[in-house]
Amino acid sequence: MALPSDPNILVSMLNMKLRDGDYDSLNDLCLSLGVDESELDKRMKEAGYAYDEAIRQFKAI
Repeated sequence: MALPSDPNILVSMLNMKLRDGDYDSLNDLCLSLGVDESELDKRMKEAGYAYDEAIRQFKAI
């Protein structure tokens, strides 16, 4: 799946899928989307977001 290039749209999409989907973790979501988790994490950090595992959500750093 091609992810949105706009980081604000991407974080919104990821958080929606993590909140509303059947994903127990970011790893599950990445496997479902066919996305490398470390690359996604790097991309999100460059955009100013970090994943909070406790609440399963990307938050602004």
